[in-house]
Amino acid sequence: MTSSAAEHALRAAGLRVTQQRLAVLEAVRRLPHADTDSLIGAVRAETGEISHQAVYDVLKALTDAGIIRKIQPLGSVARYEGRVADNHHHVVCRDCGSIADVDCAVGEMPCLTASDASGYQIDEAEVIYWGRCPACASHP
Repeated sequence: MTSSAAEHALRAAGLRVTQQRLAVLEAVRRLPHADTDSLIGAVRAETGEISHQAVYDVLKALTDAGIIRKIQPLGSVARYEGRVADNHHHVVCRDCGSIADVDCAVGEMPCLTASDASGYQIDEAEVIYWGRCPACASHP
């Protein structure tokens, strides 16, 4: 995402364009599936000092606005990604915790059909595949 695209995304979501928001957006773009501590480190490396609370606040605002997506596989800390235009899924390594994107199994959003929606209007499906990444699988 270019700086002008990031600025446009913020404005389109009704958010003020600030240096902190731009820095966090850039960090999420560069480090897909990064946890908060990794994002704080990346933002600090680029811009200097920023508080933990400021990064948490920006992540919440960006997530609430739909500019980024928060994922939290079972037993894992929250992670963030900039791929929000589709309803993709994730695969998580049981050994090292690495995460990769997996495109929808079938069609478009929600890309899976519930056998009984219990009256809900389903608009998204979240699937997490678990296994071992290639690096971990090569070591017994």
